[in-house]
Amino acid sequence: MEQLLEILHGLHPEVDFETNDRLIDDRIIDSFDIVSLVSDISETFDVTIPVEEIIPENFNSAKALYSLIERLIEEE
Repeated sequence: MEQLLEILHGLHPEVDFETNDRLIDDRIIDSFDIVSLVSDISETFDVTIPVEEIIPENFNSAKALYSLIERLIEEE
């Protein structure tokens, strides 16, 4: 989780990603951020996020995003 938080803070250092659970809903992260996140997560965690997983529910919080990463790692 620490690595993911570092990636997120790199995008928006002013946001408290540990408590915010409306990143998409409140437009804190946008489509450009998601493209960066998918790339950084792929590099850092050695997983590929399929297009069908790029949905608001998976990107609305660091916790949801980390759950997605863990699930993808387990599926490989």
